[in-house]
Amino acid sequence: MAKNYLALGDSYTIGEAVAEHENFPHQLVKMLMNRQLTFNDPQIIARTGWTTGDLMDAIKQKEIKIHYDLVTLLIGVNNQYRGMAIEEYEKDFEDLLELSIEFAGKQNGHVIVLSIPDWGFTPFAADRDRNKISGEIDSFNVVNKKIAKIYDVQYVDITPGSRLASSQHTLLASDGLHPSAIEYSRWANLLQPIVLGLFE
Repeated sequence: MAKNYLALGDSYTIGEAVAEHENFPHQLVKMLMNRQLTFNDPQIIARTGWTTGDLMDAIKQKEIKIHYDLVTLLIGVNNQYRGMAIEEYEKDFEDLLELSIEFAGKQNGHVIVLSIPDWGFTPFAADRDRNKISGEIDSFNVVNKKIAKIYDVQYVDITPGSRLASSQHTLLASDGLHPSAIEYSRWANLLQPIVLGLFE
């Protein structure tokens, strides 16, 4: 029986500026299918510009009833971009992670948190304080990693790789801000062995 995957997030999850099949949830499912692990198309609840609060509102509107075999959560860059308090992020993120665990049938190990990529290394940030952006992203990631550890869920740190975009432009989409299909494939490759380990 095909397994179900729920991907929660923002522009990094829907794959802003790339084709739908090139975002990391779809690339991950394709990789898993190539390893004879059958998944339905991922259900994605995400939109460009969403903060933790926006994602929470959208989840509530969906009234999700089913349990998923896999849930990924990647959220927070827009909290940082808008200058929102890290304390607010901490509370919201914990609430979202608790919901993610519920959606995974209370199987904590079937939830994977991805760290927030660093947009400070993109051309979009050329006229901004890159060190400030990176420092704030690091602080937000300290929070989500700490909460992920408390709840004993999986954690994948994609932030260091995102910082290579300043020298490897193929890792960026045409908008000069979001990841390219190549970068999303790198994320999917990090996720693949974790997911395979859950079901093999």
